[in-house]
Amino acid sequence: MPAKIRALIVDDESLARERLRSLLQDSPAFEVLGECANGREAVERILEDAPDLVFLDVQMPMLDGLGTLRELAGHPLPLIVFVTAYDKFALQAFEFHAVDYLLKPFDRERFELALQRVQERIRSRKEGDLEKRVADLLQKMRPDEKSPERLAIKTDGKVLLLKLEDLDWIEAADNYVNLHCGTDAHLVRETMTALEGRLPARNFMRISRSTMVNVDRIKELQPLFHGEYMVILRNGTRLTLSRTYRDKLQTLLGREEG
Repeated sequence: MPAKIRALIVDDESLARERLRSLLQDSPAFEVLGECANGREAVERILEDAPDLVFLDVQMPMLDGLGTLRELAGHPLPLIVFVTAYDKFALQAFEFHAVDYLLKPFDRERFELALQRVQERIRSRKEGDLEKRVADLLQKMRPDEKSPERLAIKTDGKVLLLKLEDLDWIEAADNYVNLHCGTDAHLVRETMTALEGRLPARNFMRISRSTMVNVDRIKELQPLFHGEYMVILRNGTRLTLSRTYRDKLQTLLGREEG
């Protein structure tokens, strides 16, 4: 039997907490870990008990919902479903990558939709773990090689084994990366830093904070201003090499600044 999703309820109104508790108790995949009446209590409880999910009211005395998350900066965060009577906070809420945003008053059907989104997010995390295990297995199958020839990624519910030689360049998109392979692109939930650690450094190089390129795909470099370069790939794609990354790339390509 799969473990239940442990949820913490954070709201300064007792009736609101009671309703959330009642709705959650009707959902067999979830269990209520506890309740908090303000942000300060929530910070302590999240750090102590590490819930899987938090229903977080936005407007609360002492420390509001957004402030609660800022207090937790640097710590692993649970999944967040914001609950509020005001829709003006929606944009800020999703800047924290909230799973959902429940606008009071909401009905049971809308609440069930939020729970479905939570379960989908947890499922995608587990599938991400599968991708890593596949990649590790591929690495072990080639003990004489220093780096893998393929990258395991999830797409359309399947694990795709992408040949590194087919990968042209990579761009960051928040907590995702977009892998460009010719005319195809694959959006993967992974940070640029994490992906960089999985790719062979002799073949892939960061040219800016949000861009990494397969050095074998580089056709030429054109100088721009302030030490930056235009990186032109063999397929015509134009990317910007920032000054911060210039020296490392030039060393790799065996180029000297003119």
